[in-house]
Amino acid sequence: MWGLLITWIVTSISLFIVSRLSFLGVEIDNFTTALWSAIVFGLLNATLGAILKFFAFPFIFLTFGLVALIINAAIFALAAALVDGFRLRNGFWSALFGSIALSIVNWACFSLLAQAGLL
Repeated sequence: MWGLLITWIVTSISLFIVSRLSFLGVEIDNFTTALWSAIVFGLLNATLGAILKFFAFPFIFLTFGLVALIINAAIFALAAALVDGFRLRNGFWSALFGSIALSIVNWACFSLLAQAGLL
């Protein structure tokens, strides 16, 4: 239970940080919107993302993971479409670079928490 709560909060903080990097074109109005966006993104990634990655595995394998990046960008864009106050200024490119930036920021936050002994 605590792990899920920590993941939700860290992902929300990561989304909020990514939205403050204006060159990416990801816009989130406030932290409450980031909290909702993290829930929607997590649910979409756990359900639709898993299904798409399962069926696209041969293509993911053949393209050395490039298709997985596109699937992640599509899930990111779908989350932006479903949550009010979460916008992508440059369409697919904002989704692609935003999902990559979210992965990097999430990794950095979880690494810091692990080094601090909080995970």
